Amino acid sequence: MMDVNEIREYLPHRYPFLLVDRVLELEEGESIVAIKNVTVNEPFFNGHFPDHPVMPGVLIVEAMAQAAGILGFKTMGKKPQDGSIYYFVGSDKLRFKRPVVPGDQLQLEAKVLSERRGIWKFEVRASVDGDTVSSATILCADRKV
Repeated sequence: MMDVNEIREYLPHRYPFLLVDRVLELEEGESIVAIKNVTVNEPFFNGHFPDHPVMPGVLIVEAMAQAAGILGFKTMGKKPQDGSIYYFVGSDKLRFKRPVVPGDQLQLEAKVLSERRGIWKFEVRASVDGDTVSSATILCADRKV
C-alpha cells in the first residue's frame, strides 16, 4: 500500500493534476490497484458542468495512466528525480460506460501487457462500486529528461 506521500515520489504531478490518492495493491511487473476520491471541490467541476458536475473523461484516462505510471516506475526501480519521465503516448479501445460524479471513489486498475525498448503497454480500467466506468489499452514511454 502507498499513501500520497510515497505516490508523489513516483509521479511528477502535483495539485491540481495529481489524480491518484492511494495505492491499495501493487505487484511489480504485473498490476496495480489505486483509488481517486472524487469530490465536489475538484477545480474542473466549476466548468464541467456547474449544474450537473461530471468528471471529464480525459481526466479519467489521465488517472488510469498515472496509476500505470506508478506501476511502471516501481517495476523499473526508477523515480522521476532520477531523470526519468513517463509520457502517456497513446490509447486504443477507449470506452466510457457511465459518468463519474462528486462522491464517487474511482478505483484504478492497470495490468502490464508488454514492454519493449521503453514503450509500455497496459490494460487499464476505472470502476466505481465494482461497475466499469472506463477501460482502454494505453501506451506509455519511459524517457530521460
